[in-house]
Amino acid sequence: MTAMDELFAELRKIDTPTITNVVATYPKNPLCLGLYNPWTENWYTDTSIRCMYPELGPTIGYAVTCVYGMPDPNYSGRLSLRDVIDALDAMKKPTVLVIQQKWPDHLMKKAGLAGEMMISQMMAVGCVGLLSNGPSRDVDAIRKLKFQYMLGGVTAGHGEQAVQAVNVPVSVGGMDVAPGDLIHMDENGAVKFPVQHAEAVLKNAQAMLADEAGRLEKIRKARTAAEVHAANAGGAYSPKKP
Repeated sequence: MTAMDELFAELRKIDTPTITNVVATYPKNPLCLGLYNPWTENWYTDTSIRCMYPELGPTIGYAVTCVYGMPDPNYSGRLSLRDVIDALDAMKKPTVLVIQQKWPDHLMKKAGLAGEMMISQMMAVGCVGLLSNGPSRDVDAIRKLKFQYMLGGVTAGHGEQAVQAVNVPVSVGGMDVAPGDLIHMDENGAVKFPVQHAEAVLKNAQAMLADEAGRLEKIRKARTAAEVHAANAGGAYSPKKP
């Protein structure tokens, strides 16, 4: 097992909201890295994304991106799923495929893009999850594969479709993603951050969880407002003294 494998194993023990807390949510917190302005930048997913298998727990991987949409007679045939699989194979492992679906509005909720055949090909080259702003299908079959699905919904079918781009910046569920970003996701949604910050994210997340655990133990024993305030004093979320 490499050092990065060990790092990822530890990051999979941490929930995604804690990761967001460290990445950018609390810029005044000394444990927060402040990698993004938390409100103005698109660094985590919104309510349009559904986690299909919350029982799998946190998943992390390097982003490989692609765009799917309607066939274009002036472009169709230049790219295909084969190019997507090649891009997954070339990226460091594990990977998360981030698909931006671009359909006409009347089709956006009907395109069940990925299914068991496509996911099986992705898994063969080290992919552990798919994040997409549109629907996919075969959720019963894919549940057995222990592969995470983060989707805009579920539907049973689709029509003819085409790959429009591979490994380009995309926007999915309110989150902007570039190839190679680290994606951490669980039933709360997904967050991105650059791989060079992975060690700091882990270290600070562990420290934040330890701090919260100590304060929660005291809060749960509290029976008055004064005891609650005392339990919070000096915690990671407490305002700094002037």
